Amino acid sequence: MKFVDEATIRVIAGNGGHGCLSFRREKYVARGGPDGGDGGHGGGVYLVADPSLNTLADFRVARKFRAGNGQPGAGRNMTGKSGDDLEVRVPTGTVVHDVDTGELICDLTAEGQKQLVAQGGRGGLGNTRFKSSTNRAPRKTTNGTPGESRHLKLELKVLADVGLLGMPNAGKSTLITAMSQAKPRIADYPFTTLHPNLGVVRVGRLQSFVMADVPGLIEGAAEGAGLGIRFLKHLQRTRLLLHLVDIAPIDPDVDPARDVVAIAAELAKFSTELAEKPRWLVINKIDLLGDEDLDVARETLLDALDWQGPVFEVSAATGAGTEALGHAVMQALEEFEELEEAVES
Repeated sequence: MKFVDEATIRVIAGNGGHGCLSFRREKYVARGGPDGGDGGHGGGVYLVADPSLNTLADFRVARKFRAGNGQPGAGRNMTGKSGDDLEVRVPTGTVVHDVDTGELICDLTAEGQKQLVAQGGRGGLGNTRFKSSTNRAPRKTTNGTPGESRHLKLELKVLADVGLLGMPNAGKSTLITAMSQAKPRIADYPFTTLHPNLGVVRVGRLQSFVMADVPGLIEGAAEGAGLGIRFLKHLQRTRLLLHLVDIAPIDPDVDPARDVVAIAAELAKFSTELAEKPRWLVINKIDLLGDEDLDVARETLLDALDWQGPVFEVSAATGAGTEALGHAVMQALEEFEELEEAVES
């Protein structure tokens, strides 16, 4: 199924049923009085987070969702049946905005999380409601109110613990393949990855984390260059960023240090919060260099960046260094979680 991370839909709640104007009519019963029942309430429209979904592609076809209308009231004080609620399932991680007002309605981040996005109309009142000691035969009823209608924008932000970023052809897709069971498309040309890929990295029998590989970033991504502007948002939910660098680029004019600085600048342009996330440097394709050349290239890169954070060396193609990277990431995520729990308590 084609990956879609943005969609707009129209949700329409059910209308309330009208109240009934009726009087009791039975043989041998004089002046039976009013017995018109109330109308039923209209159904509401709910969005429900479903972890089995991973794309908004279904909403490219189905764009309008309508809940059931309430039925009108009837004689013998019978209330009309309420309209059925409608539950629309969306991927976990979906952010919902009102298109007309720009209001943030909800952020569905937990499995089964449910949000009312369109309120059903109220049922009207039957004439029985207006009976009083001074008005024994009321002919007054009220109509049901219309259901709420809203134009919504759905935006999917993938839920992952770790995000991979780097220039096109840095080896992100190969790395997520080496560390998990994900099978993204891999080729030797830029922009092979056209949508985010998720993979579960299992470190131990009971330890695992989710890694996201997003399309490669280039300078100007925050302004819309390349594919970056659509997918930078997918890194916002991650706790840790792994910045992949090709230590042995084929083009001799490519400067790995300059690329790292350029991408860091794009993160800052897009979001201050994203730029401040913990970011580790992962030097990839070490299998293409001998030991001496690798030492020189690594020192040149680190000196040019004045890098102070963690540095890892891996070969996504051969798997060298990936196990150590996985254990280090798992330990860091556990420390982040412990720190969050301490702050909350």
